Amino acid sequence: MKISNLFVLIGILFISLQPGCIQREAGQNGAELWFSQMKAAGEVPVNHPKSIYVPEQSVTFDIIRKELENGLNTLFNTTILFSSEVEERTVVVGTADQEIIREKIDSTELQALGDDGFIIRADSTSGILLIAGNTDKAVLYGCWHYMRLLQTSDSSLQSINITEKPSYQRRILNHWDNLDRTVERGYAGYSIWKWDELPSVISPRYEQYARANASIGINGTVLNNVNANPDILTKEYLEKVKVLADIFRPYGIKVYLSVNFSSPKELGGLENSDPLNDQVKVWWNDKADEIYALIPDFGGFLVKANSEGLPGPQDYGRTHADGANMLADALAPHNGIVMWRAFVYNPDGDDRAKQAYKEFVPLDGQFHKNVIIQVKNGPIDFQPREPFSPLFGAMKHTTLMPELQITQEYLGFSDHLVYLGTLFEESLDADTYVDGRNSTVASITNGEMFNDSITAIAGVANIGDDANWCGHHFAQSSWYAFGRLAWNCDLSAKTIANEWLKQTFSHDEDFLASMTTTMMQSREAVVNYMTPIGLHHLMGWGHHYGPEPWCEVPGARPDWLPTYYHKADTFGIGFDRSSTGSQAVLQYAEPLRSIYDNPATCPEMYLLWFHHLPWDYVLHNGNTLWQELCYRYSNGVDRVKVFQNNWDSMKGKVDAQRFEEVQAKLAIQVKEAIWWRDACLLYFQTFSGMEIPHELDRPAHELDELKKLKFDMTHHN
Repeated sequence: MKISNLFVLIGILFISLQPGCIQREAGQNGAELWFSQMKAAGEVPVNHPKSIYVPEQSVTFDIIRKELENGLNTLFNTTILFSSEVEERTVVVGTADQEIIREKIDSTELQALGDDGFIIRADSTSGILLIAGNTDKAVLYGCWHYMRLLQTSDSSLQSINITEKPSYQRRILNHWDNLDRTVERGYAGYSIWKWDELPSVISPRYEQYARANASIGINGTVLNNVNANPDILTKEYLEKVKVLADIFRPYGIKVYLSVNFSSPKELGGLENSDPLNDQVKVWWNDKADEIYALIPDFGGFLVKANSEGLPGPQDYGRTHADGANMLADALAPHNGIVMWRAFVYNPDGDDRAKQAYKEFVPLDGQFHKNVIIQVKNGPIDFQPREPFSPLFGAMKHTTLMPELQITQEYLGFSDHLVYLGTLFEESLDADTYVDGRNSTVASITNGEMFNDSITAIAGVANIGDDANWCGHHFAQSSWYAFGRLAWNCDLSAKTIANEWLKQTFSHDEDFLASMTTTMMQSREAVVNYMTPIGLHHLMGWGHHYGPEPWCEVPGARPDWLPTYYHKADTFGIGFDRSSTGSQAVLQYAEPLRSIYDNPATCPEMYLLWFHHLPWDYVLHNGNTLWQELCYRYSNGVDRVKVFQNNWDSMKGKVDAQRFEEVQAKLAIQVKEAIWWRDACLLYFQTFSGMEIPHELDRPAHELDELKKLKFDMTHHN
């Protein structure tokens, strides 16, 4: 990699992303995730159990017995034995098949839980603790939640009475993993799926993966990249998939596959893959039968079609509904679903932010019941901040599911400490106003507003074969946060951050206070030093790492280039999506339409998303737009320096290996925040012609020097 000495630390990134580069003692390298600190919370009153009663039998109940035995004995620092009968202070675990569960919990309560919900209840008369659900997997969720409370709760658990039912029925990770084990937008080594070794060699990581996901309520995984290789549907690969499905099943996790729409032509030798071609329909029906014969609980297909050059029904003059419904018909006899992605943007010259709405809203009501349209949280592409996609709420007769990105494609890869719980919370809590106030993205997609028969949420995984799973120890928190919010979208990002820190690092009060604050501020800091005030898509070409707002590639589509989005000129900066611009604001419901349309009322965090404004435009705080950009970029850098100092002060409160590794990452992040600040301000200054406020730090680099930097992606997986 040829790079200025000023950026030599970027080289550390390449080393850190190599598979197997960390080979130290387990428990100190992040491999144990949020199981690292099995320690009861402080002085919280709790009834210490004397025995555990789990009479029911299944592979899942075997897991429950193992988890409770190891977990409770560790948390209470004693030996708690299994009992063949219920006595005082027994933890009673099971379903309504047990007489004692039926005696203590009303049948209507159990029926309301569905397949995944659970009850944790202390019975004051008998002194027992009940953990109950309708299925063994529900009971497993309840057991993990009970142990999570023992580790994280700040209130008494002596009279605990909790009923939980997940916000979404299907809580699914999307892996963008390729069959050659590279990972698109993955920054934690190679894929954990060792396709060349399966089905004969089974990595212990597969069950560890299932355990980690199930512990936070995730119950589905799409194993392969949405840019799908048709080979995943061959007999050879389906037999490999079956092995993974068998491992995941006891943990309540279903497998799904991304499919290439041209598979009938590519694999079956058909003339085409036209969804209205009877031969094509037969091919998919037969393929579904083949899959379900191997994997009876197979979840279904994820499809990226007619997007970024991939094939789809539009190749044959058909609609997205034609394609999705054809696949849905093949899966319906097996209770499978189709997740059809709305990430589409044809090069027709119109605003890219409008295109998903334009293509899908006219099809509202035409999709079959087992089709879900999977919609990215924002209308562009997982930017550090975007307004919500206007598709949410616009399709009242079609089931939609949010797609969030856990991997940090646009947020510094696995180098930058960015807790995305705040982004997920902001996205799900966004009020669309499509049916008045409180028409949030969450309520639209979790069945509250439209009573959808199937509800789902997806997160693009950040998992690889690095020892710590995610490339950065704190990146684990975003995986954890996705699972917890998918289970309970009413949880706060702060509560989740605190939970994760206690289970992963320490119960030390100073540590928790400092690092909870750091996590909660981390995403806003990144927005400030990368894309403040509504700017977006300023990153480098192709790899999406580092700043390149000047990027020009001969022959490239305009909407793949930063200049298409920031539109900086001597007048000002920003994309005019107002009613007199691209009119993207018209896709939002009132009063948001009018609020966004007026620069005076548009929230400043979206100001340059919706408006092209002069450099001397005066904001509410009295700063000109140019001044505010300078202050925001500088504030982002300053905030990361605070994070670095905060972490340095945690020495001795965290094990040495993880302390040093996070410290090294923060050193890179500080340098790269400065890189982002200098690149953007120096470049935009060539248009504004204005001085950077004198009280702010001067740029550490020259613009010409920054433009020469080339980032080598050959070492990234």
